[in-house]
Amino acid sequence: MQNNVLILDFGSQYTQLIARRVRELNIYCEIHPYNKVPEDLSTFKAVILSGSPSSVRSDEPPAPDLSGIKGILPLLGVCYGAQYLAHFFGGKVSPSNIREYGRANLTTIHDHTDLFAGISEDTQVWMSHSDTISDLPNNGVRLASTNDVANAAYRIEGEDTYAIQFHPEVYHTQDGKQLLGNFLIEIAGVAPNWTPAAFVDTTVAQLKEKIGDQKVVLGLSGGVDSTVAAILLHKAIGKNLYCIFVNNGLLRKDEFSGVLEQYKGMGLNVKGVDATDRFMNALKGKSDPEEKRKAIGGTFIDVFDDEATAIKDVVFLAQGTIYPDVIESVSVNGPSVTIKSHHNVGGLPAYMKLKIVEPLRMLFKDEVRRVGAQMGIDPKILGRHPFPGPGLAIRILGDITPDKVRVLQEVDHIFIQGLRKWGLYDKVWQAGAMLLPVNSVGVMGDERTYEKVVALRAVESTDGMTADWVDLPYKFLQEISNNIINRVKGVNRVVYDISSKPPATIEWE
Repeated sequence: MQNNVLILDFGSQYTQLIARRVRELNIYCEIHPYNKVPEDLSTFKAVILSGSPSSVRSDEPPAPDLSGIKGILPLLGVCYGAQYLAHFFGGKVSPSNIREYGRANLTTIHDHTDLFAGISEDTQVWMSHSDTISDLPNNGVRLASTNDVANAAYRIEGEDTYAIQFHPEVYHTQDGKQLLGNFLIEIAGVAPNWTPAAFVDTTVAQLKEKIGDQKVVLGLSGGVDSTVAAILLHKAIGKNLYCIFVNNGLLRKDEFSGVLEQYKGMGLNVKGVDATDRFMNALKGKSDPEEKRKAIGGTFIDVFDDEATAIKDVVFLAQGTIYPDVIESVSVNGPSVTIKSHHNVGGLPAYMKLKIVEPLRMLFKDEVRRVGAQMGIDPKILGRHPFPGPGLAIRILGDITPDKVRVLQEVDHIFIQGLRKWGLYDKVWQAGAMLLPVNSVGVMGDERTYEKVVALRAVESTDGMTADWVDLPYKFLQEISNNIINRVKGVNRVVYDISSKPPATIEWE
């Protein structure tokens, strides 16, 4: 990649947002932990220092090696990055008299440099810090202030080094994208040439060079990531790509046949494997969420291994890994605490001896969709809601039986088709139904019933890291509830989940 931007991560919750904003400018960027600065900086044209929950005044503040960066490459410090450049280069950082958090407005732009070109003096910015820059670093020149923050932005004379105390990456900073563009395009001279079309051309060429005439096996799920990965690989190696779609018996109603049908028109070499019985046997008697996930993951590996072994001379295993997964695995403090195990082909054991190829590993989810659109993939596939790898097993609380799966498939089908009918499907990031291990009393006709409760869940999100429940119309919920109770034998009560993430996860298990 050319015209790279390096983002050094100090552990800020907003670091991925910086990368997303840079990518929106059609500029390629990479996130690296502050303590793992790349040895070869020759491909980078600019560097951004992220924010951090840490303080530069602490005993052991995060401290990167900037010897090959500061004064050499254009550099922008954001929040902690700005404080770091002040504190360690001749300035002073002090505790704020008040915690400066939330919306603020620039009251003065003292030096109308290129950084603030096209930005008005009263523009809204977003603050999030408890320290403040009381003295500028050596050769520091104040650029902007707010009512409470004298040194809201500054530059260092004689260098392309800039620093801002606010967060340009969050939407609350009205001209944040303009400021980032000013820094990267106007000051650093980075060309905005990172486009879906350029990505497709570059990636296909790289895949051809890496794989050549060798064979690749890919586990398809029917979802966005694996589908886009498959089409990229197909463009590069054609018939040498072998796709396997496994039915674990926990898919949505009619999904196995439906997904196979949708792939027929895409020219892919896809084999459908119905392993329902193997998965149901593996899940028998298991009710703990982790045990269920591990049973499904282990069975998937066994099934996938059987199918991959049947293909002669396979060398590569392709995965739909995307950039948030990569960032998480090399985060500042190591991988986050495990909330739940994930069923992923990435867990394949060493005995399979396959090389890994991950064509999407540098893309965010929204970029995957744009690349898919560039290659002409059906919008219905690209717009599909995410669906958990373990499928309905983690939406059935407690043990799994074929009858429970059947009930939940029917409930889920009514809910999802209802969202489509009402024109709500594309306004929801993810939706599904949960079968609860609870029976409730009801009355149907003149008879007393004692049947299952189901919970409906619909959330809006960008990447699943945070999510909020969707305010679906009452009339819609009323219609769906009536349809479920009238049509699905065994259910007599429907509830709607109005919990946000955090603290509640999107799935119930």
